[in-house]
Amino acid sequence: MIEEKDERIVIKGSKFMYVWMLLATVGFLIACIFLITHGLKFNSKYSFIYLGGGIVLTPFYLYLTLWSLPGLIPGKVLFSIIPGEDGKLILKRKEISIKNIQNINLVRNPLNLINDIIIETFNDKKFRIRTYNLLAEMDYEMIVDKYLYPYMTENTRKVWDRKVNLEILRQELKID
Repeated sequence: MIEEKDERIVIKGSKFMYVWMLLATVGFLIACIFLITHGLKFNSKYSFIYLGGGIVLTPFYLYLTLWSLPGLIPGKVLFSIIPGEDGKLILKRKEISIKNIQNINLVRNPLNLINDIIIETFNDKKFRIRTYNLLAEMDYEMIVDKYLYPYMTENTRKVWDRKVNLEILRQELKID
């Protein structure tokens, strides 16, 4: 969800993604508890499978739920953008000049399965913006294309153009 406040553009997770993450994380935990309780009743020939599946999958889904909890805070600001020639990308406690961005990627962390925006700067620093899977890939591409791309350096634009086909992006977003 994109909110424009004064000269600042605030990026938050969409309500659809909040519901989706809540259902996915908490729903799977409830399903595991359901499997364990029905497996403990031993009233079916599949009781051991229910019990085994519930016991094996509960730690995994508990782990994913604990990683996702900070993102489920309502109204959580993922990052902010101040567009313009002297524009900045504002993280929690850091500011990155848009002109200083060398590369920007949306990467899935293999340990917690959460998408992170990785920003590499020209002074060899890497910044990570945790999205908690609240920012869809299409939204990420649209945000970069609309608010960061016009103010990036020429080389950074070329790198972005190789990663994202703007014609397909505009067709999917129905932008003229």
